[in-house]
Amino acid sequence: MQKDLFQIKDKVAVITGGAGVLGGAIASGLAAAGVKVGILGRTAGKVDAKVAEIQSQGGTAMPLVADVLQQDQLESAREQVLSKWGQIDFLLNVAGGNRAGATIGPDQNFFDLSITDFDAVVALNLKGTVLPTYVFGQPMAEQGSGSIINISSLTAQQPFTRVVGYAAAKAAIDNFTKWLAVEMAAKFGAHIRVNAIAPGVFIGEQNRRLLLDESEQLTPRGNTIIEHTPMRRFGEPDELVGTSIWLCSAASAFITGIVVPVDGGFSAFSGV
Repeated sequence: MQKDLFQIKDKVAVITGGAGVLGGAIASGLAAAGVKVGILGRTAGKVDAKVAEIQSQGGTAMPLVADVLQQDQLESAREQVLSKWGQIDFLLNVAGGNRAGATIGPDQNFFDLSITDFDAVVALNLKGTVLPTYVFGQPMAEQGSGSIINISSLTAQQPFTRVVGYAAAKAAIDNFTKWLAVEMAAKFGAHIRVNAIAPGVFIGEQNRRLLLDESEQLTPRGNTIIEHTPMRRFGEPDELVGTSIWLCSAASAFITGIVVPVDGGFSAFSGV
């Protein structure tokens, strides 16, 4: 058996949403494993801060200021990476999010949905994964190797109430992941793999007040989620790092087209 199955040192990764809570944790974890990480995000200040943080810890990182919905900006970022590091081995599509108008509140119904916000949420989560893959996947196809990791959600398979736009977009991510895994293997060889991670419920900027009240106690919705999570807690961002390293490394060489739940058992629990 190989002793270096999880070795990814000196590889190159681009991480969309790499300055966010989940993307930032993954970026730091990959950098600590010796990966050169491109931190891609729309806000220069946040991107630069994350790069500085990684560099202060001895890692190698570069800022990539781009919108995941703008092809020209993504192509410019790709050229920056190739010019400096010469290759792209991993793409982690972590950028995503939700909007209030694409959710249905307790006192609302489906016909209160904002179609404008629904379109925006689907675009950010679906097109915001497809387009970076289209741009950064091309060097992988040319070199005949690479690992693409998308971020799905528990809501893709078990739709949560309220989050209609987000759940629909993440369900599409699962389908796209499987479709692209087959396409890449068939057209560009067995060394290009496409998988997804479906995080459980993690507390971030967007959902904090949905899950915790002002005194940091569980809200009714937060309590319902904990009751349906066998581990009886929310996830910690660092807990996505191990799965990311596994899916990037040779340890998962024969794995493509899967969605891995990292959810404390939520997806396995029937509630009975």
